[in-house]
Amino acid sequence: MSTIDRRQTCLPSLVSGQRLDRPTFHARYAAMPPKTRAELIGGVVHMPSPLGSDHGLTDWSVSGWLFHYARFTPGTSGANNSSVFLGDWGEPQPDCLLLILPEFGGQSRIEDGFFAGAPELVVEVARSSRGIDLGVKKADYERAGVPEYLVVVRDPDEIFWHVLRDGRYVLLPPEADGLYRSEVFPGLWLDPGALFARDLNGLIATLDQGLAIREHAEFVARLGQMRVPLVDL
Repeated sequence: MSTIDRRQTCLPSLVSGQRLDRPTFHARYAAMPPKTRAELIGGVVHMPSPLGSDHGLTDWSVSGWLFHYARFTPGTSGANNSSVFLGDWGEPQPDCLLLILPEFGGQSRIEDGFFAGAPELVVEVARSSRGIDLGVKKADYERAGVPEYLVVVRDPDEIFWHVLRDGRYVLLPPEADGLYRSEVFPGLWLDPGALFARDLNGLIATLDQGLAIREHAEFVARLGQMRVPLVDL
């Protein structure tokens, strides 16, 4: 997770376990010293521990996978370690996200230089944070209406791909060939074996197969038809 610019103020410091509303959390977070890492999850401040190499390596692979998809899918984009405003109760910093741009019909937007609303896909890489990512953070993303939530767990290596149906998350199972296929982003195929083995060639080769299917081309065409120019007010 990354840091955000801080202003020198007299606001109280953040303390793990505090209950705050999101505007108060955001103001205090902006005033914290550099390199501070914090999230507001379910209205409670969480200040996670340092991240290990397996987290960073997996995060990097996931980022490359999503970047490759967005590169060939006009109307989509992504980000790493960016604060996301989720109503009055949450301000997480997901490891990765993939979104449909607002001018192409996406449901998130930029507000005061930050993401606001629910991105179409959020990815968290978890080890020590497994309980949080699959617990209170999952509940926040579900309540906010994030259509797909992927948790990549290390030690033991597991994939939890959640899809929002009727306002509740259900697990998306791998298909018979062992691959996961996004329902929101046609062609976004994941080979978990390649991901955990850090086999980048295999990871991208599987994704390229997904990008070649007819449904992906149709998705790109639909996004193009939905495009509207953004107007600065």
